[in-house]
Amino acid sequence: MTLSQTPLYDLCLSMSARMTAFAGWQMPVQFSGIKQEHQAVREQAGMFDISHMGKFLLRGPRVIQALQRLVPSNLDRLTPGQAQYTVLLNPDGGIIDDLIVYLQANASGQEAVVVIVNAATTDKDRQWIEAHLAVEDGQLQDVSRDRTLISIQGPTAVATLQTLTDIDLSRVGRFGHVDAKVLEQPAFLARTGYTGEDGFEIMTAPAAGQQLWQALAEQGVSPCGLGARDTLRLEAAMALYGQDIDDTTTPLEAGLGWLVHLDEKADFIGRSVLVDQNQNGLPRKLVGLTMANRHIARHGYPVLHHGEPVGAVTSGTLSPTLNIPIALAYVPPDLSKPGQALAVDVRGQSREALVVKRPFYRAAKT
Repeated sequence: MTLSQTPLYDLCLSMSARMTAFAGWQMPVQFSGIKQEHQAVREQAGMFDISHMGKFLLRGPRVIQALQRLVPSNLDRLTPGQAQYTVLLNPDGGIIDDLIVYLQANASGQEAVVVIVNAATTDKDRQWIEAHLAVEDGQLQDVSRDRTLISIQGPTAVATLQTLTDIDLSRVGRFGHVDAKVLEQPAFLARTGYTGEDGFEIMTAPAAGQQLWQALAEQGVSPCGLGARDTLRLEAAMALYGQDIDDTTTPLEAGLGWLVHLDEKADFIGRSVLVDQNQNGLPRKLVGLTMANRHIARHGYPVLHHGEPVGAVTSGTLSPTLNIPIALAYVPPDLSKPGQALAVDVRGQSREALVVKRPFYRAAKT
């Protein structure tokens, strides 16, 4: 299979990126090293090429109404300039994908929405949304391959980006977004991210994105790859689609109950399953684990209680910030409270584990 390349591919190679295949794309897995890149984001600022992610523009008189049928979150809460992290659900309440819906300014009775989805599910998501988007609701434009998307994250990220734009970024709150100019070029800026740190994700035309990538590098921002992106998001206990959540897990099981607004919404796909789980209990819950003696629990390792398998690890690593092994895993609800002693089968050996509160890491408030 021929792998796609983002508009920043050559620039990444020029910065000594080590590339890997990911979701049909050639993507940088690391530049200077995962630990160094991770530390740069936690202490200063790092930038990620996330241009592989799916990018949809929806326009029409009833776009929000159409999306309301597909997600458990109440999108009517949004006003222009706000966004909602949410999930697409199948009829069984399973997660088709997690995504962010950005509501832009309305004009002439037309709603304008930007939707950012995962790279591996872009085609599936587009087909699902289009299948439930009537002509009178609006139209979807897939610009996934026509835009760059750069994420700058870390304690100094906002101040660094501020030097490249005339708009006052302090006026853009968490999950806020704005159309502005960066390096005198049109850009869509959103105060969102996947690292547990403050920062922005910037969508531009390819040439403008290349300019921005170079300008950020000249400002001393560290280029970062998928490796650090994964350790950062895991410390922040952010779910990875295809590992921690998928079409067999519901948002309630995955600890995403805050996305489910049953009291505020009428019918939506999968609602009956979530109502039943809300009333009668969950079959399993996603929990955070720490491991004893630096044993690392990896995806798929069995979780044990009194020597018997009771669940499975979905993600695990040695936390660069905390310097301890951390993991996410599904376990029965009665074994999900912080302080619960469990074990993980690590290559045939039972290793001690402890259920802990999530996230494992929380950035200091500024």
